[in-house]
Amino acid sequence: MSEPVGLQVLPVGGLPEFAPGDDLAGAIAGAAPWLADGDVVVVTSKVVSKTEGALVHVGADEDREVARQRAIDDETVRVVARRGPLKIVETRHGWVVAAAGIDASNVAAGQLVLLPRDADASARSLRSALLDLLGVTVAVVVSDTFGRTWREGLTDVAVGSAGIPALLDHRGDVDAHGNRLETTQVALVDELAGAADLVKGKLAGVPVAVVRGVPFAAPPEDVGTRPLVRLGPGDLFAYGTRDLVGARRPVADQAPRPGGVEAVAAAFRVATAALPEFPVVFSYGGADDGVVDVHLTDAVSTTTAVNLGALVGAALVQLHAEGWATRWEPVGTPGGSSLVGRVRLGSPA
Repeated sequence: MSEPVGLQVLPVGGLPEFAPGDDLAGAIAGAAPWLADGDVVVVTSKVVSKTEGALVHVGADEDREVARQRAIDDETVRVVARRGPLKIVETRHGWVVAAAGIDASNVAAGQLVLLPRDADASARSLRSALLDLLGVTVAVVVSDTFGRTWREGLTDVAVGSAGIPALLDHRGDVDAHGNRLETTQVALVDELAGAADLVKGKLAGVPVAVVRGVPFAAPPEDVGTRPLVRLGPGDLFAYGTRDLVGARRPVADQAPRPGGVEAVAAAFRVATAALPEFPVVFSYGGADDGVVDVHLTDAVSTTTAVNLGALVGAALVQLHAEGWATRWEPVGTPGGSSLVGRVRLGSPA
Protein backbone atom coordinates (compact mmCIF):
# COMPACT_ATOMS: atom_id res chain seq x y z
CA MET A 1 0.00 0.00 0.00
CA SER A 2 1.47 3.34 -1.06
CA GLU A 3 2.07 6.11 1.44
CA PRO A 4 -0.46 8.99 1.30
CA VAL A 5 0.76 12.05 -0.54
CA GLY A 6 0.66 15.26 1.47
CA LEU A 7 2.43 18.53 2.05
CA GLN A 8 5.55 19.32 4.02
CA VAL A 9 6.13 22.66 5.72
CA LEU A 10 9.82 23.09 6.50
CA PRO A 11 11.41 25.92 8.52
CA VAL A 12 14.61 27.47 7.21
CA GLY A 13 16.82 27.92 10.25
CA GLY A 14 20.19 29.57 10.75
CA LEU A 15 19.32 32.87 9.06
CA PRO A 16 20.91 36.06 10.39
CA GLU A 17 19.32 39.27 11.61
CA PHE A 18 18.90 41.16 8.34
CA ALA A 19 19.84 44.77 7.65
CA PRO A 20 19.59 47.09 4.63
CA GLY A 21 21.70 45.87 1.73
CA ASP A 22 22.02 42.28 2.95
CA ASP A 23 21.85 39.47 0.37
CA LEU A 24 18.54 37.79 1.22
CA ALA A 25 18.70 35.29 -1.64
CA GLY A 26 22.27 34.31 -0.77
CA ALA A 27 21.35 33.78 2.87
CA ILE A 28 18.38 31.57 1.97
CA ALA A 29 20.44 29.58 -0.53
CA GLY A 30 23.13 29.01 2.08
CA ALA A 31 20.65 27.95 4.76
CA ALA A 32 18.49 25.79 2.47
CA PRO A 33 20.71 24.18 -0.20
CA TRP A 34 18.12 21.38 -0.23
CA LEU A 35 15.55 23.54 -2.09
CA ALA A 36 13.99 21.63 -5.00
CA ASP A 37 11.99 22.41 -8.12
CA GLY A 38 8.35 23.11 -7.27
CA ASP A 39 8.99 24.24 -3.70
CA VAL A 40 7.22 27.36 -2.46
CA VAL A 41 9.52 29.65 -0.48
CA VAL A 42 7.52 31.81 1.94
CA VAL A 43 9.40 34.84 3.23
CA THR A 44 8.18 37.21 5.92
CA SER A 45 7.73 40.70 4.50
CA LYS A 46 9.71 42.17 7.38
CA VAL A 47 13.01 40.69 6.20
CA VAL A 48 12.27 41.82 2.64
CA SER A 49 11.61 45.34 3.91
CA LYS A 50 14.74 45.31 6.07
CA THR A 51 17.05 44.25 3.25
CA GLU A 52 15.44 46.77 0.88
CA GLY A 53 15.68 49.60 3.42
CA ALA A 54 11.91 50.13 3.78
CA LEU A 55 12.38 51.47 7.30
CA VAL A 56 11.47 54.57 9.28
CA HIS A 57 14.17 55.75 11.65
CA VAL A 58 12.98 57.22 14.94
CA GLY A 59 15.23 59.83 16.49
CA ALA A 60 16.50 59.40 20.04
CA ASP A 61 14.51 62.46 21.16
CA GLU A 62 11.38 61.53 19.21
CA ASP A 63 8.34 59.73 20.61
CA ARG A 64 8.07 56.38 18.82
CA GLU A 65 4.26 56.36 18.79
CA VAL A 66 4.14 59.86 17.28
CA ALA A 67 6.57 58.69 14.59
CA ARG A 68 4.47 55.58 13.99
CA GLN A 69 1.25 57.57 13.54
CA ARG A 70 3.01 59.91 11.12
CA ALA A 71 4.31 56.93 9.13
CA ILE A 72 0.80 55.43 9.02
CA ASP A 73 -0.55 58.70 7.60
CA ASP A 74 2.23 58.77 5.00
CA GLU A 75 1.41 55.23 3.84
CA THR A 76 -2.38 55.73 3.82
CA VAL A 77 -4.49 56.27 0.72
CA ARG A 78 -7.83 56.13 2.55
CA VAL A 79 -8.91 55.69 6.15
CA VAL A 80 -11.53 52.94 6.23
CA ALA A 81 -12.25 52.96 9.97
CA ARG A 82 -10.74 54.17 13.20
CA ARG A 83 -11.15 53.83 16.94
CA GLY A 84 -8.89 56.00 19.06
CA PRO A 85 -5.32 55.65 17.75
CA LEU A 86 -6.17 52.45 15.81
CA LYS A 87 -6.70 53.00 12.09
CA ILE A 88 -7.78 50.53 9.46
CA VAL A 89 -6.54 52.00 6.19
CA GLU A 90 -6.10 51.29 2.52
CA THR A 91 -2.44 51.39 1.54
CA ARG A 92 -1.17 52.42 -1.87
CA HIS A 93 -0.67 48.70 -2.58
CA GLY A 94 -4.45 48.23 -2.30
CA TRP A 95 -4.32 46.32 1.00
CA VAL A 96 -6.85 47.21 3.69
CA VAL A 97 -4.99 46.61 6.94
CA ALA A 98 -4.49 47.96 10.44
CA ALA A 99 -1.84 50.66 10.82
CA ALA A 100 -0.91 50.47 7.11
CA GLY A 101 0.99 47.27 7.86
CA ILE A 102 3.67 49.20 9.77
CA ASP A 103 5.42 46.94 12.27
CA ALA A 104 7.14 47.96 15.49
CA SER A 105 7.88 44.42 16.72
CA ASN A 106 11.05 42.37 16.21
CA VAL A 107 12.92 45.52 15.26
CA ALA A 108 15.25 47.90 17.08
CA ALA A 109 13.63 50.59 19.22
CA GLY A 110 14.81 53.28 16.81
CA GLN A 111 13.13 51.78 13.76
CA LEU A 112 9.74 50.99 12.26
CA VAL A 113 9.27 48.56 9.36
CA LEU A 114 7.08 49.45 6.39
CA LEU A 115 5.56 47.00 3.95
CA PRO A 116 7.82 46.39 0.94
CA ARG A 117 7.40 49.02 -1.77
CA ASP A 118 6.53 46.35 -4.34
CA ALA A 119 6.44 42.90 -2.79
CA ASP A 120 5.53 41.25 -6.11
CA ALA A 121 8.71 42.66 -7.66
CA SER A 122 10.66 41.54 -4.58
CA ALA A 123 9.27 38.02 -4.97
CA ARG A 124 10.21 37.91 -8.66
CA SER A 125 13.73 39.10 -7.89
CA LEU A 126 14.20 36.52 -5.12
CA ARG A 127 12.85 33.72 -7.33
CA SER A 128 15.25 34.65 -10.11
CA ALA A 129 18.21 34.85 -7.71
CA LEU A 130 17.48 31.41 -6.23
CA LEU A 131 17.39 29.97 -9.76
CA ASP A 132 20.83 31.49 -10.42
CA LEU A 133 22.28 30.34 -7.08
CA LEU A 134 20.82 26.83 -6.76
CA GLY A 135 19.54 26.01 -10.23
CA VAL A 136 16.01 25.34 -8.91
CA THR A 137 12.70 26.74 -10.09
CA VAL A 138 10.66 27.67 -7.05
CA ALA A 139 7.69 29.90 -6.33
CA VAL A 140 8.05 32.72 -3.83
CA VAL A 141 5.42 34.15 -1.48
CA VAL A 142 6.03 37.27 0.61
CA SER A 143 3.81 37.13 3.69
CA ASP A 144 2.57 39.58 6.29
CA THR A 145 0.31 39.30 9.32
CA PHE A 146 -3.22 40.68 8.89
CA GLY A 147 -6.33 40.70 11.04
CA ARG A 148 -9.69 39.71 9.57
CA THR A 149 -12.98 41.60 9.80
CA TRP A 150 -15.46 39.97 12.17
CA ARG A 151 -12.93 37.33 13.27
CA GLU A 152 -10.56 37.47 16.22
CA GLY A 153 -6.94 36.46 15.77
CA LEU A 154 -4.27 37.10 13.19
CA THR A 155 -3.03 35.04 10.28
CA ASP A 156 -0.36 35.45 7.65
CA VAL A 157 -1.47 36.35 4.13
CA ALA A 158 0.40 37.03 0.91
CA VAL A 159 1.40 40.58 0.01
CA GLY A 160 3.69 39.49 -2.81
CA SER A 161 4.18 36.40 -4.96
CA ALA A 162 5.97 35.10 -8.03
CA GLY A 163 5.84 31.92 -10.07
CA ILE A 164 2.49 30.78 -8.68
CA PRO A 165 -1.13 31.82 -9.29
CA ALA A 166 -2.55 33.93 -6.50
CA LEU A 167 -6.05 32.55 -7.08
CA LEU A 168 -7.26 29.14 -8.18
CA ASP A 169 -10.44 29.84 -10.13
CA HIS A 170 -13.04 27.07 -9.85
CA ARG A 171 -15.91 29.06 -11.30
CA GLY A 172 -17.69 26.90 -13.83
CA ASP A 173 -16.39 23.63 -12.38
CA VAL A 174 -18.91 20.98 -11.39
CA ASP A 175 -18.80 19.32 -7.95
CA ALA A 176 -19.45 15.64 -7.15
CA HIS A 177 -23.18 16.31 -6.83
CA GLY A 178 -23.47 17.98 -10.21
CA ASN A 179 -23.60 21.55 -8.87
CA ARG A 180 -21.82 24.18 -10.94
CA LEU A 181 -19.57 26.44 -8.87
CA GLU A 182 -20.44 30.10 -9.39
CA THR A 183 -18.11 32.12 -7.18
CA THR A 184 -15.38 29.84 -5.82
CA GLN A 185 -11.88 31.26 -6.13
CA VAL A 186 -9.30 29.88 -3.71
CA ALA A 187 -6.65 32.30 -2.41
CA LEU A 188 -3.81 29.81 -2.83
CA VAL A 189 -0.97 32.12 -1.82
CA ASP A 190 -2.81 33.21 1.33
CA GLU A 191 -3.29 29.57 2.33
CA LEU A 192 0.42 28.92 1.79
CA ALA A 193 1.36 32.00 3.82
CA GLY A 194 -0.78 30.78 6.72
CA ALA A 195 0.64 27.26 6.52
CA ALA A 196 4.22 28.54 6.52
CA ASP A 197 3.59 30.64 9.61
CA LEU A 198 2.86 27.47 11.58
CA VAL A 199 6.59 26.71 11.52
CA LYS A 200 7.89 30.29 11.35
CA GLY A 201 5.96 31.56 14.34
CA LYS A 202 5.94 35.13 15.67
CA LEU A 203 8.67 34.83 18.28
CA ALA A 204 10.88 32.01 17.00
CA GLY A 205 13.08 34.17 14.78
CA VAL A 206 12.43 32.01 11.68
CA PRO A 207 11.47 34.37 8.84
CA VAL A 208 11.51 31.83 5.98
CA ALA A 209 9.74 28.51 5.45
CA VAL A 210 9.30 26.14 2.51
CA VAL A 211 6.05 24.44 1.56
CA ARG A 212 6.71 21.30 -0.46
CA GLY A 213 4.28 19.15 -2.42
CA VAL A 214 1.86 21.84 -3.60
CA PRO A 215 0.52 21.06 -7.09
CA PHE A 216 0.48 24.23 -9.19
CA ALA A 217 1.49 25.52 -12.58
CA ALA A 218 3.33 28.80 -12.98
CA PRO A 219 0.98 31.36 -14.60
CA PRO A 220 1.81 32.47 -18.15
CA GLU A 221 1.72 36.09 -16.98
CA ASP A 222 3.15 36.64 -13.52
CA VAL A 223 0.91 39.34 -12.03
CA GLY A 224 1.69 38.44 -8.44
CA THR A 225 -0.88 39.23 -5.78
CA ARG A 226 -2.81 41.87 -7.77
CA PRO A 227 -5.77 39.49 -8.34
CA LEU A 228 -6.33 39.39 -4.56
CA VAL A 229 -7.10 43.10 -4.29
CA ARG A 230 -10.83 43.77 -4.05
CA LEU A 231 -11.60 47.47 -4.39
CA GLY A 232 -14.01 49.58 -6.41
CA PRO A 233 -17.38 48.08 -7.36
CA GLY A 234 -16.50 44.70 -5.84
CA ASP A 235 -15.81 46.17 -2.40
CA LEU A 236 -18.96 45.78 -0.27
CA PHE A 237 -17.18 47.00 2.88
CA ALA A 238 -15.52 50.17 1.65
CA TYR A 239 -16.14 52.25 4.76
CA GLY A 240 -16.20 51.63 8.48
CA THR A 241 -19.51 52.63 10.06
CA ARG A 242 -17.86 55.19 12.34
CA ASP A 243 -16.12 56.91 9.45
CA LEU A 244 -18.66 56.86 6.64
CA VAL A 245 -19.76 60.47 7.06
CA GLY A 246 -16.21 61.75 7.51
CA ALA A 247 -15.03 59.89 4.42
CA ARG A 248 -17.49 61.66 2.13
CA ARG A 249 -16.22 64.64 0.12
CA PRO A 250 -18.02 66.53 -2.66
CA VAL A 251 -16.50 65.57 -6.00
CA ALA A 252 -16.11 68.31 -8.59
CA ASP A 253 -15.03 66.08 -11.47
CA GLN A 254 -17.44 63.22 -12.04
CA ALA A 255 -17.60 60.72 -14.87
CA PRO A 256 -21.05 59.85 -16.29
CA ARG A 257 -22.67 56.77 -14.83
CA PRO A 258 -26.10 55.34 -15.66
CA GLY A 259 -28.78 54.77 -13.06
CA GLY A 260 -28.51 58.08 -11.22
CA VAL A 261 -32.22 58.76 -10.80
CA GLU A 262 -32.84 55.24 -9.49
CA ALA A 263 -29.93 55.60 -7.08
CA VAL A 264 -31.23 58.93 -5.75
CA ALA A 265 -34.70 57.43 -5.33
CA ALA A 266 -33.29 54.51 -3.33
CA ALA A 267 -31.13 56.85 -1.21
CA PHE A 268 -34.10 59.06 -0.35
CA ARG A 269 -36.14 56.00 0.62
CA VAL A 270 -33.39 55.02 3.06
CA ALA A 271 -33.12 58.59 4.38
CA THR A 272 -36.85 59.06 4.98
CA ALA A 273 -37.11 55.66 6.69
CA ALA A 274 -34.13 56.45 8.92
CA LEU A 275 -35.22 60.01 9.78
CA PRO A 276 -39.01 59.92 10.32
CA GLU A 277 -38.72 62.87 12.73
CA PHE A 278 -38.04 65.12 9.71
CA PRO A 279 -41.35 64.92 7.81
CA VAL A 280 -41.52 66.95 4.63
CA VAL A 281 -43.18 66.67 1.24
CA PHE A 282 -40.72 66.90 -1.65
CA SER A 283 -40.12 65.43 -5.09
CA TYR A 284 -37.15 64.63 -7.25
CA GLY A 285 -36.49 63.65 -10.83
CA GLY A 286 -35.21 64.88 -14.15
CA ALA A 287 -33.36 63.54 -17.14
CA ASP A 288 -30.96 60.67 -16.47
CA ASP A 289 -27.93 62.82 -17.26
CA GLY A 290 -26.28 62.79 -13.86
CA VAL A 291 -28.38 65.69 -12.55
CA VAL A 292 -31.42 65.10 -10.35
CA ASP A 293 -33.62 68.09 -9.40
CA VAL A 294 -35.04 68.23 -5.88
CA HIS A 295 -38.26 70.19 -5.29
CA LEU A 296 -39.80 71.28 -2.01
CA THR A 297 -43.54 70.95 -2.60
CA ASP A 298 -44.53 71.80 0.97
CA ALA A 299 -44.96 75.44 1.85
CA VAL A 300 -41.53 76.99 2.31
CA SER A 301 -40.67 77.63 5.94
CA THR A 302 -37.72 77.26 8.28
CA THR A 303 -39.05 73.88 9.41
CA THR A 304 -39.55 72.44 5.94
CA ALA A 305 -36.13 73.71 4.82
CA VAL A 306 -34.42 72.13 7.84
CA ASN A 307 -36.29 68.86 7.37
CA LEU A 308 -35.42 68.64 3.69
CA GLY A 309 -31.80 69.52 4.45
CA ALA A 310 -31.57 66.62 6.90
CA LEU A 311 -32.93 64.19 4.31
CA VAL A 312 -30.68 65.50 1.53
CA GLY A 313 -27.62 65.14 3.79
CA ALA A 314 -28.56 61.58 4.71
CA ALA A 315 -29.24 60.71 1.06
CA LEU A 316 -25.84 62.06 -0.01
CA VAL A 317 -24.09 59.92 2.61
CA GLN A 318 -26.10 56.88 1.48
CA LEU A 319 -25.11 57.51 -2.14
CA HIS A 320 -21.49 57.79 -1.00
CA ALA A 321 -21.80 54.41 0.73
CA GLU A 322 -23.12 52.97 -2.53
CA GLY A 323 -20.03 54.19 -4.40
CA TRP A 324 -21.44 57.32 -6.06
CA ALA A 325 -19.57 60.58 -6.32
CA THR A 326 -21.98 63.41 -5.50
CA ARG A 327 -22.22 67.18 -5.30
CA TRP A 328 -25.18 69.17 -3.99
CA GLU A 329 -25.94 72.49 -5.70
CA PRO A 330 -28.47 74.62 -3.79
CA VAL A 331 -30.75 76.75 -5.94
CA GLY A 332 -33.18 78.31 -3.46
CA THR A 333 -36.74 79.13 -4.38
CA PRO A 334 -36.54 82.24 -6.61
CA GLY A 335 -39.84 83.60 -7.89
CA GLY A 336 -41.83 81.00 -6.01
CA SER A 337 -40.20 78.06 -7.80
CA SER A 338 -40.28 74.78 -5.90
CA LEU A 339 -36.77 73.85 -7.06
CA VAL A 340 -34.36 73.97 -4.10
CA GLY A 341 -31.30 72.23 -5.46
CA ARG A 342 -29.73 69.62 -7.67
CA VAL A 343 -27.83 66.43 -6.94
CA ARG A 344 -25.02 65.92 -9.44
CA LEU A 345 -23.71 62.39 -9.35
CA GLY A 346 -21.58 59.91 -11.22
CA SER A 347 -18.29 58.11 -10.62
CA PRO A 348 -15.09 59.83 -9.46
CA ALA A 349 -13.30 61.05 -12.58
